[in-house]
Amino acid sequence: MDNLYIYTIGFFAQALFSARLIVQWVKSEKAGKTLSPVSFWQISILASWMLFIYGLLRNDFAIILGQVIAYSIYIRNLHLQNNWKNLPITTRLIAIITPIVVLLFMLKNWEFHHQQLFKNEDIPTLLLLWGVAGQITFTFRFVYQWIYSERKGESLLPMGFWVISIIGSVMILSYALYRKDPVLFLGQGFGMIVYCRNMILIRKQTQQLNH
Repeated sequence: MDNLYIYTIGFFAQALFSARLIVQWVKSEKAGKTLSPVSFWQISILASWMLFIYGLLRNDFAIILGQVIAYSIYIRNLHLQNNWKNLPITTRLIAIITPIVVLLFMLKNWEFHHQQLFKNEDIPTLLLLWGVAGQITFTFRFVYQWIYSERKGESLLPMGFWVISIIGSVMILSYALYRKDPVLFLGQGFGMIVYCRNMILIRKQTQQLNH
């Protein structure tokens, strides 16, 4: 497939990820505290679906790995907000089936993907490991968010989520620079602004509660 079309898919996915941050940011600014709106998770699922496709077309294991884990957590947050069943059944089926299909596709053509993903001359082994580590760190923020929310019994975006977001984002930015991947670079660059702003909102909220 032509690189232009591949990058278009990637940019669209990152545009959706940015859109979810804008929605979360605007709603949080209006409320004066960090919120976890339903639309944030709904857009996350669609954006992640697009990034699955982009990762496959780019033969980039680091991207694919990062989406597999986060995807199920997006769905779980919609469950916590009692919104998952409100989505059309077709949407829910596609959301559930997509990661399974991607993994089965990779396993079916494992020899080819093993060569392309792990022995890709365009991605040195150390860089691939760094990219995977960045994606794992970036994805771990949702694991942290999921555990935190389960303990609280509601969908929340705590301080730790934003701190881990910044660490993972810096790692992915460095990976994107080396890979000359404009899709990853633009997506992470914008996100840093929102991560920092949410940390400020949480700090202000904490100070108000302590006074």
